[in-house]
Amino acid sequence: MSKPFSIGVDLGGTNLRVAVVSREGEIVDRITVSSTGNVIESLIGAIERLFSDKINGIGLAVAGLTDGKKILSSPNLPILKEIDFVGMLQSRFNTPVYLGNDASVAALGESISGAGKDMNTFVMLTLGTGIGGGVVYNRRLLNIAGELGHVIVEPGGRLCGCGGKGCLEAYASARAMSTVAMEAIELKRDTMMTQYGSRDIMPADIYKYALEGDPLAIEIFKTAGFYLGIGIANYINIFGPDAIILMGGLIGAWDIYVKKAIKTAATAAFKELYAKTAIIPSKLGGDAGIIGAAELTYC
Repeated sequence: MSKPFSIGVDLGGTNLRVAVVSREGEIVDRITVSSTGNVIESLIGAIERLFSDKINGIGLAVAGLTDGKKILSSPNLPILKEIDFVGMLQSRFNTPVYLGNDASVAALGESISGAGKDMNTFVMLTLGTGIGGGVVYNRRLLNIAGELGHVIVEPGGRLCGCGGKGCLEAYASARAMSTVAMEAIELKRDTMMTQYGSRDIMPADIYKYALEGDPLAIEIFKTAGFYLGIGIANYINIFGPDAIILMGGLIGAWDIYVKKAIKTAATAAFKELYAKTAIIPSKLGGDAGIIGAAELTYC
C-alpha cells in the first residue's frame, strides 16, 4: 500500500523548493532554499529535513530535457547535466525517485488539484522567461518531449535560445519581450522607455508603460500575444482540448497579452474546436510543479 505522503521538488535556476505533499495534492510542509550555490548539497539537506517513514517516494521537476534519470539539457542549470539524480537520491534515502520536465510535471499537478482536475484533456503552458508546456490527454500525462515553446510560429524568423529560428519562445516569452524592447530603444523608437538605455528592461517595466499608454510597450505585448495565439491555435487543432491552462508571470498582463492571444486563436484555430476550448489561468500557480512532482511517485 502507498504511504500517505511524497516529497515534491521544484528545481529552478534561482530557487529550490521542496515540499511534503499528500496523495490528494495538498502541501503540508515546505522548504525553499537558494539553488545558486551547491545545488546537490542544498537538495539533499532540504529533503533530509522533510523525510520520514511516511514518504512514498521523491519526485523532481527540473527545467530542461530529461530521460527520467538524468537532465540531458538545462540552460538554467547546466552544471546539473548528466548527474544521475535518480540513482543518487535512491541510494541516499532508500526510496523510489522520479524525474520529469518542470512544465510537464506542472500539468500533472494541475490535473490533480488545480484548474484541470475535472478535465479529460488540457494543454498547460508556462509563460515566463521561456515557454514550456505539458499535455494531459484522457486524464493521463502524455510522455512526450513537451517542448511546446519551440513550435515554429515564424519560419526562418528570430533566433531562439534553442538554436532554432522562429520558435514561439523567441516571440512570446518574457525574454523575447525584453529583447524587442531593448532593440527598439537602441533604434531610437518613440517611447517613454528611453531611460533604460543599454540596461535590461523587464516585462513588468514594459507592462507598466503599456498601462500608461506607451505605444511601443503596447505593441510589444500585443505582438507577443499574437504569436502566443498562433501557438495556442496549433495546440487546439492538434489536441482538441477542454482547456488551454496558462501559468507563469506573464499572465499578469492578461488584459493585453493574453486577450490578444485569445483573439488570435479564435480566428486561427478550427472554429468547432476553439468553441469547446476554455483558455484559463492556472489555479495552483507556482505550486503546480511541486504537486506534480510528488504525484510522479504514484503514477
